[in-house]
Amino acid sequence: MKITGIDHIVLRAHDQERLIDFYTGVLGLTVEKRQDAIGLVQLRAGSSLIDIVSVDSRLGRLGGVGPSEEGRNLDHFCLNVEGFDLETVKAHLHAHGIEVGEEGVRYGAGGAGLSVYLTDPEGNGLELRG
Repeated sequence: MKITGIDHIVLRAHDQERLIDFYTGVLGLTVEKRQDAIGLVQLRAGSSLIDIVSVDSRLGRLGGVGPSEEGRNLDHFCLNVEGFDLETVKAHLHAHGIEVGEEGVRYGAGGAGLSVYLTDPEGNGLELRG
């Protein structure tokens, strides 16, 4: 067995539409598929998907309480940005009212690279890197 990458991640959200707006409006992802009967919206992120599940939907209730100060869905996940330029990325995020966190060179699947941390509207940690 050989793992070749991340197929998808699933984020549970209190405000599903706000989170979808963040990932589509700020980060430029597109809606791939909606499964409203179970509360799932899948967003295309390059060769991967980010699934957004409403915590009060049929699927979302299976995970218990949603993200809060006492607990989160995950620590963070990382998205590669083509042609990553730190100052351009920071300017883009600031233009959308997004607070930028710690930046620096970190090791990831593609080796060492410059990246920046931020959080999405539900408090999930996100890293953008080149």
